[in-house]
Amino acid sequence: MKNKILIVEDQFVEANNLQMILERAGYEVCPIARSVSIALEIIEKEKPDLVLLDIFLKGKLTGIDLARILQEQQIAFVYLSANSNKEILDAAKATKPYGFLVKPFREKDVLVTLDIANYLHENNLQSAIRQESQQAAKLSLPSTHFKDIIGKSRSLDLVLNHVQIVAPTHTSVLLLGESGTGKERIADAIHLLSSRKSKPLIKVNCAALPASLIESELFGHEKGAFTGATERRIGKFEQAQGGTIFLDEIGEMPLDLQVKLLRVLQEKEIERVGGRTTFKVDVRIIAATNRNLEKEVAEGRFRMDLYYRLNVFPIVMPPLRERKEDIPLLAQYFLDIYTRKIGKQITGLSDKVLEALVQYSWPGNIRELEHFIERAVLLTQTGMIQNVSIPVNVPKEEASLKNQQDIKSMEEMEREHILWVLEKCNGKVFGPGGAAELLKVPVSTLNSRMKKLGIEKENFFSVNKS
Repeated sequence: MKNKILIVEDQFVEANNLQMILERAGYEVCPIARSVSIALEIIEKEKPDLVLLDIFLKGKLTGIDLARILQEQQIAFVYLSANSNKEILDAAKATKPYGFLVKPFREKDVLVTLDIANYLHENNLQSAIRQESQQAAKLSLPSTHFKDIIGKSRSLDLVLNHVQIVAPTHTSVLLLGESGTGKERIADAIHLLSSRKSKPLIKVNCAALPASLIESELFGHEKGAFTGATERRIGKFEQAQGGTIFLDEIGEMPLDLQVKLLRVLQEKEIERVGGRTTFKVDVRIIAATNRNLEKEVAEGRFRMDLYYRLNVFPIVMPPLRERKEDIPLLAQYFLDIYTRKIGKQITGLSDKVLEALVQYSWPGNIRELEHFIERAVLLTQTGMIQNVSIPVNVPKEEASLKNQQDIKSMEEMEREHILWVLEKCNGKVFGPGGAAELLKVPVSTLNSRMKKLGIEKENFFSVNKS
């Protein structure tokens, strides 16, 4: 017999539907509670293993009030909701539920969510992150799949632990975190650890596609579907058949396309643009975003039902400023890559440089660190990186205001960069160690750009530092 479950729901039809789903799956179901007071009586008597909990209930107390009690009693719970109010979602999230189920309920979503909630509760991952020794004992990382994911911090260990939990399943995964934190690397690892690893992993950047082309790109089109459709096109979902599709920047997807993506998640079928028939696809979806999707839902820019379908198993990528112990390891990793690529013999970074790297906040995260190390390798003429120019840490609010007030054009940024390189080269434009070599452009091209941007000899040592 599977775990005992309590349903706390004041709508009879929805509660009854859930009860039938659970009983068909072999769960033992407690009597249904219509209010918090009734739920507390049943919990005292029945001792359920997990509670399915509606947010709004009859009586003065809400599901969030009951969730706080369940937390104290260490009883796992999953919210049942169709609410998109940001304040309510934030309050619910603060109670640390093991999942959300959106109304109306689909049987498969209910059962998958319960499986994950039970696993997380049994393994007590919240406790594991606070107990490093237990975490290390549990974690056994296959080097072939995690070799390019560098770090030893507890926050990264938790991410990799979550990857190992979800990868063998067919569950949708939502990767959350700031730009540059390594979400694509995690998507690669999930695919390689899954039973779909021999099938394609297809990647789509939703932010990089024009809105008019996203549907055709994802689902394909038939010949003659629109002007310029001279032949049938196979979309990304068809290309990923049997494998995985990685939808990066999912928060940028237009609302009308969100509806069609939801249908794929629900029905496992697609229809090409201009087509008249649908056909089944077997594709696992991994989505990623740097946006706060709960805020996007509350403000009407992202469908709540799609959010909950994708958010079955969220993995939050920590920013680099919260992984400071990983910065020296990442810096050496990128140093090894770019010394080989550029052909320089640089053995490491000085203690002074490493300390400066650790103290910097890295708003661009791992991607910014990688670009920084590449530039340092280009400019270093000795066997050790001894000095680097680290940007000044700026508080987020101040940086946001500065960005709004002091936006520079592409030409202004290009001019400053060329001047900066010329300063590093002591004004040398061509030849070994010259600016053209460092910028990887022909001398004639660099001279032409300098002329167009008004860069004269007297500018070389007076770079604008603002």
